[in-house]
Amino acid sequence: MIYSSGILTHGVGGRQDLPLPLEYVIAGAVLALLVSFALLVVTTRRAVAGEVVGVKNPRGWPLPRLGRVVDSPAWTALWRVVGMLIFGYFVLVAFAGPDNANNPIFGMTYVWLWVGLVPFSLLFGPVWKAISPARTIVAGLTWLRGAGDPPFRLSERLGYWPAAFTLLAFAWLELVYPDNNYLGPVRLWLAVYLATMILGGALFGEKFLERCDPFEVYSSLMARLSVWGRTPAGNLVLRTPLGNLDTLRPAPGLVAVVSVLFGTIVYDSYRESPQWLQIVQSPEISGSTAYLINNIALIALPLLVAGFYSAGTMLTGVGDVPRRALPAELAPSMVPIIAGYVVAHYLSYFWESGLATLRNASDPMGTGADWLGTADMPVSYFFAYHGTLLAVIKVTAVIVGHVLGVWSAHIRALQVLPKQHLVVGQVPLLVTMVGFTVGGLYLLFAA
Repeated sequence: MIYSSGILTHGVGGRQDLPLPLEYVIAGAVLALLVSFALLVVTTRRAVAGEVVGVKNPRGWPLPRLGRVVDSPAWTALWRVVGMLIFGYFVLVAFAGPDNANNPIFGMTYVWLWVGLVPFSLLFGPVWKAISPARTIVAGLTWLRGAGDPPFRLSERLGYWPAAFTLLAFAWLELVYPDNNYLGPVRLWLAVYLATMILGGALFGEKFLERCDPFEVYSSLMARLSVWGRTPAGNLVLRTPLGNLDTLRPAPGLVAVVSVLFGTIVYDSYRESPQWLQIVQSPEISGSTAYLINNIALIALPLLVAGFYSAGTMLTGVGDVPRRALPAELAPSMVPIIAGYVVAHYLSYFWESGLATLRNASDPMGTGADWLGTADMPVSYFFAYHGTLLAVIKVTAVIVGHVLGVWSAHIRALQVLPKQHLVVGQVPLLVTMVGFTVGGLYLLFAA
């Protein structure tokens, strides 16, 4: 899908960044290893001394004045209106816009929505929960129905499993489906998604959206790394990102969600590598066979991530927590790693394709209009001309995500491991985290 600016949407391929110099990869891997061992030593000593490091004031610092504003009906209504205006624009371009590369729906879906959820959630908290059109429509239906509980109760055993499968379905549309650059499939996917969320929310209440809406689950997970948190009573507080992340409780399907998010990024990285392209573009491989290989890889890589992660966490020494419960208990540690890889893999793509989408959004009908005043805005190729800076940012993002992930894992491990196993018990977990980082750096280098 080629924009008029020549930029490709990520749903059907993107501009490949300059490969990372090998010395950056080696330095990053060594640094990740050294920092991991240092964190292990520090957190273990603090734990033996009776202090859990990294979760200072886990209750958070109250923000009563800001909380009154954020929780006011007027503030909530404002963002509901913003969300519905965006939804209305989506409907307009989906049904009245041209079926070509200049239709902004592709960039709005693959760039602004999918990638943009991460930085906006890191900065402002669970943004999709605030602007979700499904939530607004469900709230309206609930008001019409009147007070009372929803007709059905959502089973706790269902957990995040629906969100995991829907996230994988969106990744398939974006990365594998060959016709993802046509208006029909994107329009159909979004329509089915919205209808399912509205029906589920009407039948099972807001709990359905919290656990089953893929964009809300994704946004809420990333928001755990923001400084904005809530007390059990729902009051707004300011927390450290690690303290906020530690409030994420285990639930069925949580490991599946983080594995899908991480595994699809791994797939997206590796599919741009020369090794993978040699396989799927080989003369001996037909188009249908290549398509099948891509489908298998998209499913296999999240399963591989889940298997590697589960094995590493279950081998971790245990106290009163059963081994089978450890993957979900330690799953919050994957959230910073995912955030780091999103920054590393999508930074230049989000910058360039996001600006191209903003330009196309000003003329959604292709009539030469300039609704937003951005139709003639030039697209900046800053990162294309600063390859070294981009490489440094990529490696730094992976390392920072790794450090926060390791620290989060140590914090949670100290809560579940007996003191006599604090060091030895965390070694498999440490090896797992370092393995993710080294593998990710290799993929960034290979692409």
